[in-house]
Amino acid sequence: MTLSLSAQNIVKRYGGVLALSDGNLDIHPGEVVALIGANGSGKSTLSKVINGVVVFDGGQLLLDGKPVTFPSPQSARNLGISTVFQELSLVPQMTVAENIWLTREPLKPYGLVDKKEIKVRTKELIALFEGCYKLPINPDYPVGSLPPDEMQLIEILKAISFNPRVLILDEATASLDSRQVQRLFELVSKWKKDGKAIVFVSHRMEEIFQIADRYSVLRNGVTVGAGMMNEITEHGLVNLMVGKDSVFSYAAKERQSEIAEKPARLVVENLQTTVLKGIDMTVREGELLGIGGLKGHGQRDLLLSIFGDIPHSGKFLFEGKQINYSHPRHAIKNGIALVPGDRSREGLLPIRSILENLMLPSWASYGFPLKMRKANLDGEAISNSLNLKMSGLDAQVNSLSGGNAQKVIIGKWLLKKPRLLLLDDPTKGVDVGTKAEFYKLLRQICENGTSIIFYSSDDEELIGLCDRILVMYEGQIRRELVAPNLTKANLVAASMGASDGSMK
Repeated sequence: MTLSLSAQNIVKRYGGVLALSDGNLDIHPGEVVALIGANGSGKSTLSKVINGVVVFDGGQLLLDGKPVTFPSPQSARNLGISTVFQELSLVPQMTVAENIWLTREPLKPYGLVDKKEIKVRTKELIALFEGCYKLPINPDYPVGSLPPDEMQLIEILKAISFNPRVLILDEATASLDSRQVQRLFELVSKWKKDGKAIVFVSHRMEEIFQIADRYSVLRNGVTVGAGMMNEITEHGLVNLMVGKDSVFSYAAKERQSEIAEKPARLVVENLQTTVLKGIDMTVREGELLGIGGLKGHGQRDLLLSIFGDIPHSGKFLFEGKQINYSHPRHAIKNGIALVPGDRSREGLLPIRSILENLMLPSWASYGFPLKMRKANLDGEAISNSLNLKMSGLDAQVNSLSGGNAQKVIIGKWLLKKPRLLLLDDPTKGVDVGTKAEFYKLLRQICENGTSIIFYSSDDEELIGLCDRILVMYEGQIRRELVAPNLTKANLVAASMGASDGSMK
């Protein structure tokens, strides 16, 4: 059978980081191939190589057996490759029709845009998901007025409007409800019969087994297995994804029985948001509690709810007293701190000095007029304890490396001596050496009695560092992992919605 597209031995580097060292994917017409891998395996990079977002450094792409390169997504689309991106590529201020036909509007004679033709074609596309919208959609509706799931449907319609030979669905079902997913799968079955080749990127085991004909598994930038879906089990896929489980001998595992006897610092009962579907959990004094699962399954909502930063319902007991913070300042005042996931936008004032950033939550305790000498002494003390590499406290914080900037965010909260520290993927973009320092610091913080709730997209990090891990899946806690079941295989399986018994 002639291949629609073949990625062979693809290599991609980002500076000193090797994202792909041997990525392979064969895509046949009339088939769905599932591209699978754990966090950081290289799936997104390989997808971006195929759709022209990323230019690869080694290997080759073959289209119908002939070498090809895609310097841009437009060049890939011109050759019949279309992508439904995980991050929406829509313009909220523009209408549904304008988004779908942007830069390629049907024209009348003399170069005028044929608005009537655009509306007719858009209605035909919208009808593909008839019955899946909360309210009927008009081509003239601004995309920004639609709910997230319907925006995702418009993203799918935009991709299929190119009538591609190869369609890449990159986490296209993540924000869809069950009815919408089922309709998409009905359309995928039709597109297969029309001869389209479809790459399906998903972390949901149930969906992968329902829709895919073949699988291709990436691990640490290398394609480690490929074959027919009807010849492998959930257990087999997870084993390919994680390889041999990493073995950790961290002292943290020896602390579990000790932690279990400590008093509860925070108890959460039936926590609900637009994403969370009833969370019950407890974190104890001095515990480093990990929150696992794939990004976007409610981890951020969990942390922001505890911090009082988003609307929520449910019951919180903090050190035995019922609380319900409606604003972060209430949480901060009572000993809760949050290190956000986007440090440049949410954690720092980039053009202000390191000292000013360190003191942001604490200036009120330095009197009026400000006791600058004491502030400088405290700033020096905390920066020394964090081994902060800087030219001086008066330097702008945006002059620091990513790892040192993250230390500043941690440091500003340590000055407040929090009793509960919330961490949202804090080591993302941080070098290995700084990570090691960071892990040591977190352990010291816990030994001093502070409790930590730690979300990370790095599975190895969670397993190696945390006393216990709660794995989230679709807004719920899918599984609690403690030794001896605290393994990468169990973490990945739970993250993908696999049955609890699949890795026993």
